[in-house]
Amino acid sequence: MNFITLGATDLAIASLLVIINGGLSLMLGLGLERQLLIAAARMVVQLSLMGLVLKTLFALVSPLWTAVAALIMVLFAGHEASARQRKRFSGWWTYGLGTSSMMAAGLIVTVLALTTQIKPDPWYDPRYALPLLGMILGNTMNGVALGLNALITGVVREKSAVEARLALGHDIRTAMSGVVREAVRTGLIPIINAMAAAGIVSLPGMMTGQILAGIPPVEAVKYQILIMFLIAGGTGLGLLSAVYGGVYRLSDYRQRLRLDRLT
Repeated sequence: MNFITLGATDLAIASLLVIINGGLSLMLGLGLERQLLIAAARMVVQLSLMGLVLKTLFALVSPLWTAVAALIMVLFAGHEASARQRKRFSGWWTYGLGTSSMMAAGLIVTVLALTTQIKPDPWYDPRYALPLLGMILGNTMNGVALGLNALITGVVREKSAVEARLALGHDIRTAMSGVVREAVRTGLIPIINAMAAAGIVSLPGMMTGQILAGIPPVEAVKYQILIMFLIAGGTGLGLLSAVYGGVYRLSDYRQRLRLDRLT
């Protein structure tokens, strides 16, 4: 099995593509060149540090340190999800709702996969648990962020219609049902598109990485199918809990719409 190593020169050549994107942003006046530079620099630093951390965790195989690393990943995912909201819940709800939803969904799906399909020994082996959790969290984060943004935007836009239905005697969930459906649909679109395009339009990242590492293509395909199913399940669970948690926050026990809880 041949394993191709990459050097600093290889990565520097690839980085020229990002620099070209920055140049295009300057030429077209998009104003994205600074964000591109910062995002690229963050990616390099974060991945480099993660490589060192994972090397240590793989050597330790400790349930405690695996749990600590998983918690840190969830907390950062919650921060990224809340940062993408145009309008936000007031107080700790902005960060807490998305974080708790992703934590519950990510842990449930990851533990399910580790104990029933992948079955490493021990089951919490960070070599398997952390990359799997990372893939599930990354996609769940996108779904939750899109879903909550669509929910809040939709409620603000449809305020009059929601309040009219409440005045007619509907409960808050019925009055907001149209907005909720649109929010859930919006959050699920990325994973639906990813599954529909996999294998024909795109070769997903994990499958490509395994093939480049020398894994037989058929085995790489099996793992990729498993991962896509897990990601879809995690996205659905996290999205539903976040959206319905948002509905709870935007109402009260008197079945009133509470847009004053937004900032």
